[in-house]
Amino acid sequence: MRTLTPLEARVLGVLVEKQHTVPDTYPLSVNAITAGCNQKTARSPVIEATEAEVLTALDGLKSLSLVFEGSGSRVVKFEHNMGRVLGLPSQSVALLAVLMLRGPQTSAELRLNCERLHRFADISSVDGFLDELSAKDPARVVKLARAPGAREARWAHLLCGEAAAATHAGPTDDGGGVAVSAGELAAVKAEQTRLANEVEVLKALVQRIASDLGIDPK
Repeated sequence: MRTLTPLEARVLGVLVEKQHTVPDTYPLSVNAITAGCNQKTARSPVIEATEAEVLTALDGLKSLSLVFEGSGSRVVKFEHNMGRVLGLPSQSVALLAVLMLRGPQTSAELRLNCERLHRFADISSVDGFLDELSAKDPARVVKLARAPGAREARWAHLLCGEAAAATHAGPTDDGGGVAVSAGELAAVKAEQTRLANEVEVLKALVQRIASDLGIDPK
């Protein structure tokens, strides 16, 4: 199987995620998939894909049999076929989906972030499936070199190729610092904006409640 484009990987991850988190609306329409791709939470990097771009990604995934169109609906809907095509159990599919959606993570982070897709008993169970994925031919995941100051190494998926994993490895620059990819910077900035917006909403809520109670919030 050829390597996937970043958007194809994002679309595939969204389909796997939503199958578990919103089963009542699965399979998904193009509109729902696009919304899932562009979520501001639980995504790294945060992107702004158009429906036309998502349709192109879906066509690419359909050519690989990783996605197919569902039946029985007036609106065209799509579902994934990832486990069958790649010959993977549901646990491995869940791990790959979270890696495609959130970027490189430690085993502990993966266990936490996979909670709604598959509940792993412990971190050693996560490590076991990651080791199986890394031992496949071709390998589906890779354990990255531990970043300076980090307590644990992170894992990255290889469905978009070795270059994609290397981008997230955090190479050091000439000054001894850690080089951050453009995607990671965009994700950080988007998260800062989201948090700032949440703070403003909370401030407004506190002021409204204080006004209703006749007290000074300051």
